[in-house]
Amino acid sequence: MITESKKILIVEDDFNFGSILKDYLILNDYDVVLAKNGIEGYEQFINDDYDICILDVMMPYKDGFTLAKEIRQKDEEIPIIFLTAKTLKEDVLRGFKIGADDYLTKPFDSEVLLAKIKAILNRKNFINIPENENYEFFIGKFKFNSKLRSLKILGKEPVRLSPKENQLLKLLAIHINDLLSREIALNKIWRDDNYFTSRSMDVYIAKLRKYLKEDADVEILNIHGEGFRLVVSKKYA
Repeated sequence: MITESKKILIVEDDFNFGSILKDYLILNDYDVVLAKNGIEGYEQFINDDYDICILDVMMPYKDGFTLAKEIRQKDEEIPIIFLTAKTLKEDVLRGFKIGADDYLTKPFDSEVLLAKIKAILNRKNFINIPENENYEFFIGKFKFNSKLRSLKILGKEPVRLSPKENQLLKLLAIHINDLLSREIALNKIWRDDNYFTSRSMDVYIAKLRKYLKEDADVEILNIHGEGFRLVVSKKYA
């Protein structure tokens, strides 16, 4: 279960609201620390390890935006969710420019917050899947070098792949003859899993199929609702 041992820092100056939120998240198996202002929140952050931060925007002594900038200087990757009573577009845009992963306007449904936390932590887990150290792959008659972004078949000039083509083909090559889930590929390469990124990935799959059609024994299969398989039906020495 993804919530096991995940630690959350809540920084909220409304103690009653913060306490209710803390208790709710604890009931959902999170380890939660509550700080009452930005100064205390930063002290808690630098003295412990957290998986996600939930920051109120309007706080005395140090507001949530300032705190988020300081947190980002220490850790560029930790997810941040902003909570605010304001609905101004400028504030929302400011939060995302600082590096917010999400933004909730008070009052909000606690179940919505819980769903967002789970989605963000799932995405973080996918992104943090260790990179395969191999950079040379033999795919049927092709030699693929992910460092050089080069895909070459004997007797022809190598194809120089775009960065996303390269990343996608490497993931397929790592999972050769096995399933590469759409969710892993989208979160690993596009850092998001939505309709638009999914359509974008389909375009890149079509481009890779065009390159790979030079070898009739190599194909990318679409596994409906699941992902893709890079299938090589004949191996070459």
